[in-house]
Amino acid sequence: MTLALDAAAQDLLFREAHTANTFTAEPVAEEQVQAIYDLVKYAPTAFNQSPLRIVLVRSEEARERLVSHMAEGNQEKTRTAPLVAILAADNEFHSELPTLFPHFPQAKDVFFAERGAREQSAALNASLQAAYFIVGVRAAGLAAGPMTGFDPAGVQKEFLDDDHTPLMVVNIGKPGENASYPRSPRLAYDQVVTTV
Repeated sequence: MTLALDAAAQDLLFREAHTANTFTAEPVAEEQVQAIYDLVKYAPTAFNQSPLRIVLVRSEEARERLVSHMAEGNQEKTRTAPLVAILAADNEFHSELPTLFPHFPQAKDVFFAERGAREQSAALNASLQAAYFIVGVRAAGLAAGPMTGFDPAGVQKEFLDDDHTPLMVVNIGKPGENASYPRSPRLAYDQVVTTV
């Protein structure tokens, strides 16, 4: 059996794609980010919710504010990446459900009236969207360097508000010299998949 994607696309999106730690100085244009979003907005989510929020960190002043909240090992690559995105979950996503899920607009109140339910759902579904975002970055011929090594409370206070939870910081650009480590092992099919 073969996949619908040709081998070159499979390599670009999966086999040859690596987390990048260094980048060239080539900028990432706003049009590229918009094209990425316009592709990945179709990620599957519960109730078609769209809790992912993206903060593009472009100015030097904002970049230094972000770097101050990154773990030491993530500071330099965040400082030098052409573009950095903060991916966050909007815990008030439910207000958009009447538009995004029009055949059951009551879902907003039936399932998400409680803040705890919203936070749990926002974290899961925004993470699904974030995974698609990373694949979309790869589809644009760019490399992504997703990181969770940062101070979430500091990033939230600096760039978001109490209704938004930071999930990850992603460096984006063309991979630079020695951008990635050699491919680490992965689990084999029979270690992961069971049939019942």
